[in-house]
Amino acid sequence: MNEAYAPTGRETQPSLKVLVIDDEESIVDLIKLGLKYEGFQVEAAFDGPEGLAAAQRIDPDLIILDSILPGVDGLEVLRQLRLNPITRDVPVLMLTAKGKVQDKVTGLETGADDYLAKPFSFEEFVARIRAILRRQQRSRAQEGMDPTQSQILQFGDLQLNPATREVTRAGRPIDLTATEYNLLYLFMSHPREVLDRKTILNRVWGYDFLGETNIIEVYVRYLREKIEETPSTPRLIQTIRGVGYVLKG
Repeated sequence: MNEAYAPTGRETQPSLKVLVIDDEESIVDLIKLGLKYEGFQVEAAFDGPEGLAAAQRIDPDLIILDSILPGVDGLEVLRQLRLNPITRDVPVLMLTAKGKVQDKVTGLETGADDYLAKPFSFEEFVARIRAILRRQQRSRAQEGMDPTQSQILQFGDLQLNPATREVTRAGRPIDLTATEYNLLYLFMSHPREVLDRKTILNRVWGYDFLGETNIIEVYVRYLREKIEETPSTPRLIQTIRGVGYVLKG
């Protein structure tokens, strides 16, 4: 981390709470100091079980999660966060000493919203946090839509209800994360229309997205595993090589 970072002192909404789960006290201290200057409330946990308990106790707006932790490793913590109804939609930024693409893909597939390798600059760290929170706010705004203005989307036996954010296929409920839902909503709002990567990235992750560009492939694969009868040979979400994806069948 860049210790020469000069905090801006910008005010953030006082209610925004960040939970840092990392066993390196020096990293935790720097993050806490920097984020407090940025206007966030910050709490810390130093191992997996403590982090899971803290996530339920404080109901954070964002979790900073190290991938290597004592007790329960970061990926398992992330899995448990996503399985718990209380924490399943809390955005998570993963930190790791591993910078390989496959490690990032694994973290994203498990449910991370973004992934940052150590060492990192604090300016980028804060920018990623703010980008994640902006995307979360947009998602919550969509959840608050007037139901009278929400039209159920249907494609074959796949149905999406924007008013309740419920998705079913042939009457069977499909449990999606917030990002998976937003991606499917985009596809079902533009059936049989080829969507290029730039459009998907902008509409689902936002113009301010700072993460890996292969996040689209990660979430398309994750979505296929939930809605396709045979994910390895998808019929609904098809790849248009060199361009993007299309919902057809």
